[in-house]
Amino acid sequence: MVLLTDRCDHVWTLRVNRPETRNAVNFALMDALEEQISAAEQDESLRVFVLTGSDANNAFISGGDLREFHQIKRSDEAREMSLRMIRLLDRIRALPCWTLAAVNGAAYGGGWEIMLAFDLRIASEDAIFGFTQGKFYLPPGWGGLASLQSAVGAQRAAFLLASQAILSAPQAHQAGLIHDYYPTSDYAQQFARLTERLALNDRTYIRYIKEQLFANDVASAKATVSAKATTNTMATTNTHDLAKAESEAEPFSRFWESEEHMRRVEDFLKKRSG
Repeated sequence: MVLLTDRCDHVWTLRVNRPETRNAVNFALMDALEEQISAAEQDESLRVFVLTGSDANNAFISGGDLREFHQIKRSDEAREMSLRMIRLLDRIRALPCWTLAAVNGAAYGGGWEIMLAFDLRIASEDAIFGFTQGKFYLPPGWGGLASLQSAVGAQRAAFLLASQAILSAPQAHQAGLIHDYYPTSDYAQQFARLTERLALNDRTYIRYIKEQLFANDVASAKATVSAKATTNTMATTNTHDLAKAESEAEPFSRFWESEEHMRRVEDFLKKRSG
């Protein structure tokens, strides 16, 4: 199974389980994530929705599966893949519960784009964050430009992408990419304690905090909690941000079908297989 699920009381933990690719995203994983998000949207008892990597390797998500996605040749196919991930991540943002990305290893490329879709982000001290899409002549393709700018500001985002930076957990914390990190030896215990504390909040409380802090649309932010109490997704999803993220798909698809991107990926795969 590419995605392991564990439910304990009000906490739902999803563990990406593709150790042969260091938990790279492929279409099967996208299918599995969409299925679990659909279930989460219908579960009114859910308070904490967690995504992490399985214990099989030292990785959170290492980006997209280059070998599988390299079969995509046309720009319309690349755009479709990009939009699918952007909308998947927007559904995570819209969940009326806490969402937590627990980065227990490498988060390269699309890995950090996925991470930034979560309300709360923690890491083990040995986690690393790689802004390496440029290595393959690609910009972020899953809404990462918008989310990275929101997290760290335009100038720092530009530096991370231009320099293809690889950050340690302390550096990522200092930059504002993650909210806390724990010593590797104590990470599992700290992770468990945090999820226990988060699960003490009921849905009314969680929804109210998220609406007030995360909604940029003034009209939605002023709406009362009781008016939306029967809905299972938040009406305060920032539609402007979604539109901005979706606007990244078209230029991403043009870079994708370029000869330069194809050449760089082929060179990389040849080196890996050799």
